[in-house]
Amino acid sequence: MHVTATNRASVEPGGAGVVAHVGLHALGAFADRLGLSHLLSSRIAPRGERAPVHDRGRVLTHMALVIAGGGESCADIEHLRVQGDLFGHVASDSTVHRTFHELDDVVLAELAKATAQMREKVWGRLALATSQEPVLLDIDATILEVHSENKEGAAAHFKGGFGFHPMLCFADATGEALSGVLRAGNATANTVTDHVNVLDAAIRQLPASIRFGHRVGDDANDAVRSVIVRADSAGCTEGFLAACRARHVGFFVTARSNAQVTSAVFDAEGCDVWLPALTQDGQLRAGAAVAELTSLVTLGSLPEGTRLIVRREPLL
Repeated sequence: MHVTATNRASVEPGGAGVVAHVGLHALGAFADRLGLSHLLSSRIAPRGERAPVHDRGRVLTHMALVIAGGGESCADIEHLRVQGDLFGHVASDSTVHRTFHELDDVVLAELAKATAQMREKVWGRLALATSQEPVLLDIDATILEVHSENKEGAAAHFKGGFGFHPMLCFADATGEALSGVLRAGNATANTVTDHVNVLDAAIRQLPASIRFGHRVGDDANDAVRSVIVRADSAGCTEGFLAACRARHVGFFVTARSNAQVTSAVFDAEGCDVWLPALTQDGQLRAGAAVAELTSLVTLGSLPEGTRLIVRREPLL
């Protein structure tokens, strides 16, 4: 049984042959160098008396390539099947469908451990695991539109469409999706439980040298790297911010506009509290300014040490 996701191939600029998806072959070859297919396979217990024709780790790696190439369904595996010289004997869409339905909660937990093990290996090569810079995590929900009412979990969402409303967490340093929660379209954006579950799953995906000290019950002294989570106003809830503090995780969240915040902004007008705002590269942001207004509001329900910082921009 083949475990690697690609065949050995050399790419030359000349010649008469034209091959599609060469970029996906390069990505698959990188996964093979890391041993991704084999690692995933080792976490999936065999079913039945005989081994499957298609190695399940290889099927999952092929589907990762399909998604990277813009695929949206199991049927899109056909784009790899027609390039047998590059990807070998690729599973059919029915095999892909069957593979996904074999992944129960126990197997998914094992696969998450496998990806965490692989991520630690990759981050170690990039020196991300040994850097002293804070690790930034971005949490946000997104809308996925669908065109069928028969899809499980599909529902009308707050933007007037119909579909799903998953919540995801990304690593700022690499853009990787560390974790996610599949949710129905009518799921609310500020659900504390979903934010906490996504954060915990993301922390488990971080290398050991980073995640120690940032799990429930960990001693703050065990944390050698700062972890900071960023979210929009949906993350500005007492429950989620308290959960961040319990995990010794810093936070940058968008404050919700209310009468107290609006009053503080008006009270700050004309006062010597505004400083010039800077762009990400340290340059002055024309006409913009920032100010800390913590002393002008009451934040008693939020974790101790929470600060309110606002930015004003010129009207265009």
